Amino acid sequence: MIKILLLEDDPNLAKSLVKYLQRHDYIVDWAKHGEEAIDLSYDHNYDLYLFDVNVPLMNGIDVLTALRQAEDRTPTIIISAQIDLDSMSKGFDAGADDYVKKPFDPEELLLRIKSKTMLLQKSLTVHGYSVDTHNNDIYHNNTLCGMGEVQKNIFIQLLTAYPNPVAKELLMESLVTQNDGALRVNIVKLKKETALDIQAVRGVGYKIL
Repeated sequence: MIKILLLEDDPNLAKSLVKYLQRHDYIVDWAKHGEEAIDLSYDHNYDLYLFDVNVPLMNGIDVLTALRQAEDRTPTIIISAQIDLDSMSKGFDAGADDYVKKPFDPEELLLRIKSKTMLLQKSLTVHGYSVDTHNNDIYHNNTLCGMGEVQKNIFIQLLTAYPNPVAKELLMESLVTQNDGALRVNIVKLKKETALDIQAVRGVGYKIL
């Protein structure tokens, strides 16, 4: 699942953008000023930055400059009402990958986002469940799932292999006690927690239907 950091001080625009992008299966964190964007970028891994320029405390260009100096190469789209050549030049010199003028059509922005994250769009989604490959977190309909490390590792293997089965020997590598009984217990817990149909494949292992 693609994770985006939005830097925007206009609450109305930010809230509408967050809702719009979430409807298209993106995870969006919203920073209201430049320093918050810096903090979030250090605490999380993002697939794309959407930065307004004129924001409090530290403008979007300075934020991007600082990130690039820290060797953060995350694709970045600048969204700004300033579209003159000088402003655009500053944005691209700072390391921006694209520039969108306000006001903009959300569908146009969506196309630009897709073009910058095309390879990542192959991220896995199975029955509403998806995997954040950066952090190995699992989401269900954009909500982070809280589960134990063992079950999470087993579930990620099942999701990644879908619709094919995973050999039980591979699944048991996630277990502290590696035996058929312990694996069955964890599969039963996963079925109960996720409400998914996870079935045994005779002579192979398990799969999600």
